[in-house]
Amino acid sequence: MFDAQALLNQFLGANSNDKIQKGKDYLAKNSGSLASGAAAGGLAGYLLGSKKGKKIAKKAATYGGMALVAGLAYKAYTGYQQNKQMGSASPVEPEAIPEPPMHSGFRIEDQSESDNFCATLVSAMIAAAKADGHIDSAEHQAIFAKIEELGLDNDQKAFLFDQLNRPLDIDSLVAATATKEQAIEVYVASIMAIEIDSPAEKAYLSMLAARLDLEEELVDHIHSTLSETVV
Repeated sequence: MFDAQALLNQFLGANSNDKIQKGKDYLAKNSGSLASGAAAGGLAGYLLGSKKGKKIAKKAATYGGMALVAGLAYKAYTGYQQNKQMGSASPVEPEAIPEPPMHSGFRIEDQSESDNFCATLVSAMIAAAKADGHIDSAEHQAIFAKIEELGLDNDQKAFLFDQLNRPLDIDSLVAATATKEQAIEVYVASIMAIEIDSPAEKAYLSMLAARLDLEEELVDHIHSTLSETVV
């Protein structure tokens, strides 16, 4: 298995693990001049555009890609559970992204399992980006060119090319989620990959949430948490 965690970091614009701080410093120094594309948030930044791409890249550079997705999912789920117990919605604390505790279901200790799930998260992001059908052949070529700029190894590039070329497949994403916590993370990653500004994207997320067996109230809380925190 290739280093899927490093791929997730690169996809979100955080660079590899040993370069997270350098990426953070670079973004801080160039926040006013970054264009869309690899510099503005990796491949996700190219798909999303500079504004959202830069916001995600800054968070990913601070936390790392896997920790960012897991922290957002944990924050949304615990907030949802607290709201159910209290019987009313509590305000979302902006910006703060907690580190999920051990054995919470949002942290994978086994390295091989973690790598596999990181690959699933990248697949979820690409699937969401393709959901509105706007990635035509010309856009494919532009994306492939951006992938070449990311400094990935051959296995990582082959994985991305395969995911971009394959038909949209929710079944494989659902099959790759072994727990509810992982289902929430897949949904969080999908939201992070798109602007949700078209009926097709909304329909895709609705179908994905239903297939992942996520409650409507939980889905609403995930969206509000991410909008307040990072996207």
